[in-house]
Amino acid sequence: MDKEILTWENEGEQLRSEKKHAEAAEKYEAILRKDPNFVRAHLALAVVYYNLQDFEKSVAHGEKAVELEPNDPFNHVAMSVTYQRAFEGTRDQTYIHRAEAAKARAQMR
Repeated sequence: MDKEILTWENEGEQLRSEKKHAEAAEKYEAILRKDPNFVRAHLALAVVYYNLQDFEKSVAHGEKAVELEPNDPFNHVAMSVTYQRAFEGTRDQTYIHRAEAAKARAQMR
């Protein structure tokens, strides 16, 4: 594993714990510029962008994590939660249906 990526990930986690979401997003985005397939960065960005009320980006990063590791049940559960949060923020019913489907896929894994 790339040492620089791990350093940025640790820094991002620290910023998240301090509720410095915009700064955390910058760290995780830097990771993805170096390794666009780093699933943990996508999962973290799904949470960070939710906290920043950017539901479109939150969902996109959650979906990317599932795309990269489709057989990991955790990713499907995380995606269900991300969809639920997007629904809470937007009241778009589409997200509820997607949340239920993601939860069902997690149970099938």
